[in-house]
Amino acid sequence: MSRPSDAALLELKNLLGPKGFSMDDDVLAQHNAEARGKFYGKAEIILFPARTDEVAKAVAICAAYDIAIVPQGGNTGRCGGAVADQGQVILNLKRMNKITDLDGRDFTVTVEAGAILKSIHDAAATHDLLFPLSLGAEGSCQIGGNLATNAGGLNVIRYGNTRDLVLGLEVVLPDGSIWDGLSKLRKDNTGYDLRHLFIGAEGTLGIITKATLKLFPQPKHIATAWVAVPTPDAALDLLALARRDSGDAIAAFELMSSFAHDTSVTHLPNITRPLASNTDWHVLIELTSSRPGDDLNTLLIDILDTAMTAGFATDATVVQSDAQRKNLWAIREGIPEAQGFEGASIKHDVSVPVSKVPDLLTRGMTAAKDLIPGIRPCPFGHVGDGNIHFNFSQPTDMAKPDYLARWEDLNRVIHDIVTDLGGSISAEHGIGRLKRDELAHYASAEKMKLLRAIKTAIDPDDRLNPGKVI
Repeated sequence: MSRPSDAALLELKNLLGPKGFSMDDDVLAQHNAEARGKFYGKAEIILFPARTDEVAKAVAICAAYDIAIVPQGGNTGRCGGAVADQGQVILNLKRMNKITDLDGRDFTVTVEAGAILKSIHDAAATHDLLFPLSLGAEGSCQIGGNLATNAGGLNVIRYGNTRDLVLGLEVVLPDGSIWDGLSKLRKDNTGYDLRHLFIGAEGTLGIITKATLKLFPQPKHIATAWVAVPTPDAALDLLALARRDSGDAIAAFELMSSFAHDTSVTHLPNITRPLASNTDWHVLIELTSSRPGDDLNTLLIDILDTAMTAGFATDATVVQSDAQRKNLWAIREGIPEAQGFEGASIKHDVSVPVSKVPDLLTRGMTAAKDLIPGIRPCPFGHVGDGNIHFNFSQPTDMAKPDYLARWEDLNRVIHDIVTDLGGSISAEHGIGRLKRDELAHYASAEKMKLLRAIKTAIDPDDRLNPGKVI
């Protein structure tokens, strides 16, 4: 595809002004690079609109000149969903970062799509409220990107995925028109629920410009523990026990293999090993409550005592300070970074029914070792919602290029097992460009027909984020 015409570029520049675009090589290099370094874009201009009407007018200009647009948030995605090809323009929403309304009676906050996730957390906290979406990239990811990918994160077991936290949206459509679906309503049965078409669509149907989000009472008490468990089956027994005995107060329940744990403890600075004993599997469990006077630490200790008596756990520590809690979370959240010190890795973001997690881990690790002898499994993730980041580090005696050349072979093995267990090949990272062919391979013909029909109906000219998802 050829570069946008001079006439089109002039109209876009005149519309947005000097702060509203860039053709600088350094700026373009930053926004053309995908976070994992697997894809590199070729856009020659990036747009930075400051208001919804500017987004709409820019989209209309691109439509008139038949230019494809790649919407982009914080560019922290993992599947190449915000990478632009030659002749396409990137539309980045970082200037649209206002929090326009926070309502303590409705328990809602309305934000522009470029608002940084942590900024939303901080704004809610000043009103003693909580926006529960929590991600490792929360200091740089934008809420529009979180919505477009239906991000998951650490608190899904308690509060749900991103789509469960959204009441209303404002969206710019492929022709430049604006759908105003902003709403604080908790119940609205007037036809199709249009917001859910755009949440998780990765910018292929419309550009999300504003959102009204749910807020919750800020937790007053947090109890956190690191637990040694003998098997993933035991972890599920601990999860069921904790859910029942805590009144479902679990905010997070994370499972890690010993390799994942050891990788963080070994390679990352200022991390303390939480338990002296060795174990094949580790669990990070956290309870929260917004009720004054709740004694969650005692409750969690009682749960762990019961678990140890039953054989669900072999050792545990309950944190006594915020510093100890941060240490535990640093171990869990540092695994992706620490894994880089072990060489190349092939990663999978998959989900299965919670009860099937042990089967996934057993079958997946066995199959991977049969396929690539010496491979080192590094599974970890949100076992409370069935989402496992099923990563594999290269064998110590295998060259990096040779290992990465087996990416598609290992994908097929793991994704076949996931599908056989009734799971999903993408739990929270989306499809983007990385998993587009995998989606076509595993999805039913009926599903693909419906996806293409929706895309064709809303974006018949394939102008928004072409080549992604389908």
